[in-house]
Amino acid sequence: MRVGIVAQKGNSQAAFLAGQIRETLPEDVEVRLDAATAEEFGEEGYPVEEMDESDLVVSIGGDGTFLFAARGAGPTPILGVNLGEVGFLNGVAPSAAVETVEAAVATHRENGEIPSREVPRLRATGGGAGASGDEGEWDLPPALNEIVVQGPQRGHGNGLDYEIQVNGREFTAGHADGVLVSTSTGSTAYNLSEGGPLIHPEVDAFVVTEMCAAESMPPLVIPGDSVVEIRASGADHGFVSSDSTRERFEMPDRVTVGPTEEPTHIAEPSSDFFRALGKLD
Repeated sequence: MRVGIVAQKGNSQAAFLAGQIRETLPEDVEVRLDAATAEEFGEEGYPVEEMDESDLVVSIGGDGTFLFAARGAGPTPILGVNLGEVGFLNGVAPSAAVETVEAAVATHRENGEIPSREVPRLRATGGGAGASGDEGEWDLPPALNEIVVQGPQRGHGNGLDYEIQVNGREFTAGHADGVLVSTSTGSTAYNLSEGGPLIHPEVDAFVVTEMCAAESMPPLVIPGDSVVEIRASGADHGFVSSDSTRERFEMPDRVTVGPTEEPTHIAEPSSDFFRALGKLD
């Protein structure tokens, strides 16, 4: 069995837990540390993009670390150890980290798999002028939280003009700082700060939210198999973000956002959604 560990960069507690987990697991379990964590131990690690070669990926940190690990985990279950304040994606407390990982390894030995729940992801693709100014079609890595399409900068007199279609039907059009499409998992993140609704993580849905629009529609909750098309114009360029990955694109352009075929798998135990909500106050 192979276990990958991605720890929050520059966090001594995260590095300590990574070392504890590695030392505790049986000798026949191969442990792969991400490059930044391995450097803390004076070793050579593995890029996060190769974590999908593991049977289990352990993320140690906050939700940002989990999103970073998810970029490379692919279909491999991710177990999140929460060192952050909220931790919607991380269901394991630091004090229980070692025993929880040990239990997951034991389950894999017995059953050949690790119990997990599927979490949908979004992918953004574009046509016309491409991201980073390259002509042709483009796409970004999948997003676990949200896709954001926005103008050169936010604020009065900036932003972009847009038309939004959902499954080929026009939803709304206007001028705004940007347009945000969020998963139910990401509804507690950027979507919430832009006035979007909270959605329970077990609901298979996306949210379309206009960002500081001149004349906005209320945020729209749509089925999880929907395709959203955002036609952006009104400036020479804009930016499209997939979680923490941000790229420039040239306007006018068409950005299509839809579900990926391959979801993220979060290893149980899952985080307590309602308890985490209390930390938003």
